[in-house]
Amino acid sequence: MTRFVLHRVLSLAASLFVASLVVFAVIEVIPGDPAAYMLGLNASPDTVAALRETLGLNQSLPMRYLGWVGGMLTGDLGTSYTYRVPVAELVGDRLAVSLPLAAGALVLSTALALPAGLVAAARRGRAADAAVIGATQLGIAVPNFWFAMLLVLLLAVRGRFFPAGGFPGWSDPVAALRALVLPAVALALPQAAILARVLRSALIETMGQDYIRTARAKGLSRARALLRHALRNAMIPVLTILGMQFSFLLAGAIIIENVFYIPGLGRLIFQAITQRDLIVVESVVMILVFAVIMVTFLTDLAYAAVDPRLRRRA
Repeated sequence: MTRFVLHRVLSLAASLFVASLVVFAVIEVIPGDPAAYMLGLNASPDTVAALRETLGLNQSLPMRYLGWVGGMLTGDLGTSYTYRVPVAELVGDRLAVSLPLAAGALVLSTALALPAGLVAAARRGRAADAAVIGATQLGIAVPNFWFAMLLVLLLAVRGRFFPAGGFPGWSDPVAALRALVLPAVALALPQAAILARVLRSALIETMGQDYIRTARAKGLSRARALLRHALRNAMIPVLTILGMQFSFLLAGAIIIENVFYIPGLGRLIFQAITQRDLIVVESVVMILVFAVIMVTFLTDLAYAAVDPRLRRRA
């Protein structure tokens, strides 16, 4: 198990190094000068040059890359060109919204998908299975922003059960949680549909294995065989989807955050791109890359916990 973890840690470090090179290179080749954008079209060349010097944009690309990476390793993500505040402060404020939103959506999608997948696999070919397949197909086909607008119309505008948008802050936890309910539901529904389909397919495949047929032949009921043996062995693809979903929910909620005017991490990236705030874009993207790689690492550990064969193979 120790060699397995060490191998994954080395792979994680190499992935982060390559990702930092790619992110820095891609951001730097984007046309446009942040200093000229900040000062406007009528700014004089001397003023633009002075601002570039202040922002450190006149340094060579290798020096800027090393300074950026070195700062991230020490916790210094730089200073925003637009807001003139530390990027770490901006990210911390936005993560306080995005992390609860992503976690709530993931919990909700899992709570919806696991029973649906189990029922569909247990009732394969029956009415319950057909209902689950139809509902999941609808959930996959319909964009989450359409779900978001529908939820706003039904539960915020007409029903007035939840706010239609905005975030009041965590000073009032009840109001903050109410503001995150509709965005979390809009994010969770498509992910629950995907997860339920994957779980159903994995359970049906596992139920056809020889050891399941042997257990059934010895008198074990179908429900007990499904829950006791098949579910655990079907969890590997489910864990893969869960890891990917959390990464998507954390990084890919830009549209939902704009629909509900939620000041999360996705909206920060959108604003930084439009304002040519390169240091914010680079730092936030690297944080999201780190989150994706870390979730993948934890998923690999979960694989090893679920399937002992992976530990022995490692």
